[in-house]
Amino acid sequence: QVQLVESGGGLVQPGGSLRLSCAVSGFTLGAYTIGWFRQAPGKEREGVSCISSSGGSYYSDSVKGRFTISRDNAKNTVYLQMNNLKSEDTAVYYCATTTRLLSARMLCGPRSGADFGSWGQGTQVTVSS
Repeated sequence: QVQLVESGGGLVQPGGSLRLSCAVSGFTLGAYTIGWFRQAPGKEREGVSCISSSGGSYYSDSVKGRFTISRDNAKNTVYLQMNNLKSEDTAVYYCATTTRLLSARMLCGPRSGADFGSWGQGTQVTVSS
């Protein structure tokens, strides 16, 4: 059974940093594309960042230059390092995986996670002074 568990969320001030973790089990992490998505109340789900099995990555325009996605296959964990956080980053963050063999941009950019079949429960990130 595929399972994904997010952690690392919390309350931070604007300009602060957080590192989210997604621990996965039930599949080989390095064989699939893994993505981070977020959703705020009343807003559509947004693809934040994805990393493919080949190492290619995608970032949304709103987080590019501030967030970094990485993967540790030995630890079966994917990370999202978030720097210079802004109030607009406040949302529930989810990790997910897909078996589709497309680029990270194609999977994570325009379709808002439609191609991802397995999801974690989410972790709350709140950026406020």
